Amino acid sequence: MMKFRNILLLVRILFVFLIFIPCSKLTIAQSLNIKNDNFWDTKDGKPIYSQGGGIFKFPDPESGKEKYFWYGVHYKQAELYRNDPSVTHSGNSFEGVTCYTSEDLVNWEFEANVLTPGEVFKDQGGRRGMWLGRMGVAYVKEADKYVLIIQYGAQVLFTVSDSPAGPFKYQHQKSMMDWIGTSNTGDQTVFTDEDTGKSYLVYSYGKGRHKIYISEIGMKNDTLTLLNYKQVFTGAGREGNCMFKYNGKYYLAASDLYGWDGSHAYYLVADDIWGPYTPENNMQVIPGCENDYSHISQTGFFYTVRGTKQETVIFCGDRWAEFAGNGTGYNQWCPLSFNGDIPYFNSLNSWKLNAKTGEWSVADDNNFVINPSFEADRKPMPSTVKPVQTRLLGWETAVIKGTAISLDPASPVLNHENSQTDRKVVTGERSLNISDRTDFIRKVHQIISSSPYVMLRNGYYSLTAKVKNNDGFRRLEMYANSGGKNYIVGIQEKNETWKTISIDRVKVSGNELEIGFLAEGKEGASCQIDDVALVRTR
Repeated sequence: MMKFRNILLLVRILFVFLIFIPCSKLTIAQSLNIKNDNFWDTKDGKPIYSQGGGIFKFPDPESGKEKYFWYGVHYKQAELYRNDPSVTHSGNSFEGVTCYTSEDLVNWEFEANVLTPGEVFKDQGGRRGMWLGRMGVAYVKEADKYVLIIQYGAQVLFTVSDSPAGPFKYQHQKSMMDWIGTSNTGDQTVFTDEDTGKSYLVYSYGKGRHKIYISEIGMKNDTLTLLNYKQVFTGAGREGNCMFKYNGKYYLAASDLYGWDGSHAYYLVADDIWGPYTPENNMQVIPGCENDYSHISQTGFFYTVRGTKQETVIFCGDRWAEFAGNGTGYNQWCPLSFNGDIPYFNSLNSWKLNAKTGEWSVADDNNFVINPSFEADRKPMPSTVKPVQTRLLGWETAVIKGTAISLDPASPVLNHENSQTDRKVVTGERSLNISDRTDFIRKVHQIISSSPYVMLRNGYYSLTAKVKNNDGFRRLEMYANSGGKNYIVGIQEKNETWKTISIDRVKVSGNELEIGFLAEGKEGASCQIDDVALVRTR
């Protein structure tokens, strides 16, 4: 009898175990982080190369189950930069359009190169030339076909496939001259309205980019093409044109005209896709993106997750900068929050997404420092250009003694251009610079607190940074201050190479913390600081 009871108990345990295995796997998969500021990999550890594309929901060709399809452009320079981030490569050599699929928007699988150089350039004898970028895919019901639209030189290229997984075949090129006055578009994306099934091309005027247009994608004269066009904005030059839909409203978004650099994210909102968009011809900066230029990126595309509990809009930004020298992440994804019709940009380094429910949360390993690697400012600061700026984004500089920070040429330069040797150790092209041509006392600091939608929880955190300095300092330290308690680590010696310093147990109280660097130096004293991190500890 005892033996039978033991067997019965074992069977019950095994039954419970088998029931809960699938649930635990789902939980684990859904709890994986969307991790910015680093190179992205597929779930089997292969590099993700995907720039200037978009995410769309299509049926899987084999199972028929809906999956997320992520398309983007693979450039040769992306490989080179990933292999050696100490070198910024110029040029953009087209290697193909990649396709990745996912069931949770976190774990991605490589499907195929769905558009190859051989297909694109066959009219040039296979020669790789011209710019290709800013693309997306739409399903056209009337044709039962998928069309991939991509910028191609001075025109717009249309390619067609029977499957969302490709391959896509060259169909035709379209000059936009008769419609907008330039043969090419400015930056463009494809937007699909999931409520209607219709897709649209969102693009700007090819020169100056001071106008934005919308065209519906469809079938005309047995050809997949653009059916119409409407101008929905005129004003300041804009790049990274894209759209999203949230709570029944349409949002037109774009970036500054900053070339390869990170920028603000802007928006307009309308009840109808054709507008009018308000405030009319006056794009508004999305709150929350100002202090680090949209997590050091440019508007690439958006995706709205319609979960069982909430809608979450994901800002999907690109890092370009000839070719990504402004950090290690090509793709920077951050969740938006909303106050009525007003979006809010949550600048997060690491966060969790449950694609089934639509819920998101801050990950335990999130770095709460804004502009921690000083890469948002791609010009020497202070700067007279884009825009006039006398501070590093996210940081404040207090000159207690020494030369005031101004646009005068005599002003100290607030950031340092990292050498190739530097970049083998620290992130990107820039670091904080603390120096002066006279004796000085200077504090560079940042106040970190809860935002309207992300709480800086009370508890213990680790503060780290990398430093390199000469021996011209009477006092040099990293500090943290919260609830009236100070935490300090002094830098006593000269560091000719980069050294990591840390304060391991910083207690945050009152949901607010000040971090910074205090330097008292002699004439010619110099210190560089990079890769500052504030991460919660157990």
